[in-house]
Amino acid sequence: MEAKHPSESRTVLTDLVLPGETNQLNKLFGGELLARMDRAAGIAARRHSRKISVTASVNHVAFNEAIPLGSVVTVEAMVSRAFNTSMEVVIDVWTEDQENGQKTRVNEAIYTFVAVDEQGKPTAIPQIQPETKLEQQRYDGALRRKQLSLVLAGKMKPHDATELKALFL
Repeated sequence: MEAKHPSESRTVLTDLVLPGETNQLNKLFGGELLARMDRAAGIAARRHSRKISVTASVNHVAFNEAIPLGSVVTVEAMVSRAFNTSMEVVIDVWTEDQENGQKTRVNEAIYTFVAVDEQGKPTAIPQIQPETKLEQQRYDGALRRKQLSLVLAGKMKPHDATELKALFL
């Protein structure tokens, strides 16, 4: 399979925060934001793999800023690295000032998806070829994050996590 560029998976979903999606403080429910991020990430994973793609894990979520009622919210997702059957998807969440159009990055997340066939069995996917400095940073970090996850789950011995060890040596 030929490697793909991360931008080929780029998915952007823009929506308005409505009253039924907010808490008592008129801020977007965290669960609502998680669902929006999962949808955008799922589309990005499918675009990259051209396979059914299912959420395997939510590896990181940072609710850096609350999103008020009436905000225009953009969720941007892109595959940062593909492994054999899984892929890491990085998600950035932006709000837009409707007066001047200025966008502010307010939240972020990292999800892992697995590509599966019609029987639900993991299936091979194309690799990623990073183009920009940011894409390369995210690509490199994805292997370290995967190794850390495997070590914590007991599926990899710490001495085998070479990329992770390199951070400390």
